[in-house]
Amino acid sequence: SPQVQPFLPQWLAQPKLVQKRIKDNLVPVGDVPGIHPRLLKKLQVNGIESFFPVQAEVIPAILQSASNGYLMGQGGYRPKDICVSAPTGSGKTLSFVIPIVQVLLDRVVCQVRALVVLPTKELAQQVSKVFNIYTDGTGLKVVLITGQKSFAKEQEMLVQKKVTGYCSLADIIVATPGRLTDHINQTPGFSLAQLRFLIVDEADRMIDDMHQNCLNQIVKAAFQVENGSGSNMLFQRTKPGPITAASSCYPQIPLQKLLFSATLTQDPEKLQQLNLFQPRLFTSVYSEKKTLGEGTETEQDTKYTLPEGLSQCYVPCDLNSKPLLLLHFMLTMKFSRVLCFANSREASHRLFLLVQAFGGVTVAEFSSRLPPNERQRTMKEFEQGKIQLLISTDATARGIDIKGVNYVINYDAPQFIRTYIHRVGRTARAGEVGVAFSLVLRIQERRFLRMLKDAGIQDIKKHPVKGNSLKPLVQQYEEALCKLEKTVK
Repeated sequence: SPQVQPFLPQWLAQPKLVQKRIKDNLVPVGDVPGIHPRLLKKLQVNGIESFFPVQAEVIPAILQSASNGYLMGQGGYRPKDICVSAPTGSGKTLSFVIPIVQVLLDRVVCQVRALVVLPTKELAQQVSKVFNIYTDGTGLKVVLITGQKSFAKEQEMLVQKKVTGYCSLADIIVATPGRLTDHINQTPGFSLAQLRFLIVDEADRMIDDMHQNCLNQIVKAAFQVENGSGSNMLFQRTKPGPITAASSCYPQIPLQKLLFSATLTQDPEKLQQLNLFQPRLFTSVYSEKKTLGEGTETEQDTKYTLPEGLSQCYVPCDLNSKPLLLLHFMLTMKFSRVLCFANSREASHRLFLLVQAFGGVTVAEFSSRLPPNERQRTMKEFEQGKIQLLISTDATARGIDIKGVNYVINYDAPQFIRTYIHRVGRTARAGEVGVAFSLVLRIQERRFLRMLKDAGIQDIKKHPVKGNSLKPLVQQYEEALCKLEKTVK
């Protein structure tokens, strides 16, 4: 049956397309309009002579949206929220660091004006490093909040108590959700009432139910009425809504959301939760060919991006050596936490029985043959490391987040690129590293490599395994086969 396409709002249906091929589309730094000379100099000092396509599009867009400073007077327009969908490694960080530092350059008092929320400590550290490079010598203060220091220590970095009340020590905060939420709720004097930019990086992970609450709390804190000093009342924000006579008579600090992601959800309902204001989408994740792939769907709506920590290999082999290769990886190479994909329930079950008969590997199967409670239990044991090898079908594993997968092995090479992307994406999640091995029959090799190349995936390495490293396994393997034939009969 044809899939029902959800109705996409205009901004999703007609995004601004950004060139994908980075190397062929570099833009000299001086050609991007509106960048402050001071920052141009910093870029130069850091050896950056040209911007990637994403940066060349997004930097001017953010600068433009803040061209009237951060306050908007009467009749001033509220800046549009911005979403950027681009692969890992396409320069998303610099696309928000440069414009934000520039907009804040003339700040008079230290207040939290920009907040970047990231799903992992490693990502947060990375981003704060970049901010530090570009704020160096400007007087702007960047504070990193990820729970690596004690809570009290972080509080000291964020606010200072003076006779007149609390004052902020941060202009820009880079944080992970959990710790940030704690400070919003427990740190006296911590205020987001002056927040101008909320940047959500790796937005798809942050929109997940787990972190949605964090985003809600940030927005709530940003619109909280500050009690106390009357001068602040002048800049009080009203919740975005229809402009009324009352709401337009004070200048207001708008809160602008900037979302960045390698696989930005196209699900309008999920994006709805973010309450984006007249958003604009910039994307470099599109496919150039409208091929008729799986079934009849056109491939143009796909978003192919692979996790950055993923290494990909393929092993040319023949049919008889496939089971031996799997055993070689498990027993000789001592792989652990391996998720192995077969193309069908039957193939998956048969492989499971074979590995079990061979012995020496804790193995389980993960398929629609099993009742849900057993699948939950199996998954839990795999995550705890009690199961070394989990053999699965595509249907069962699609979209699930299994913690701690070190290796994905495509026992059967996938036929479609989308299947490949989903399988290998089970490892190297959340900024971790992982390796994907595909066992490819020699007759499939050309088609397999072609499929990856068409999707722009070039960094897959050939990893031949010599026949003599499989020899020690052969005898025991043949015994296991006999055992299996008997059971099957």
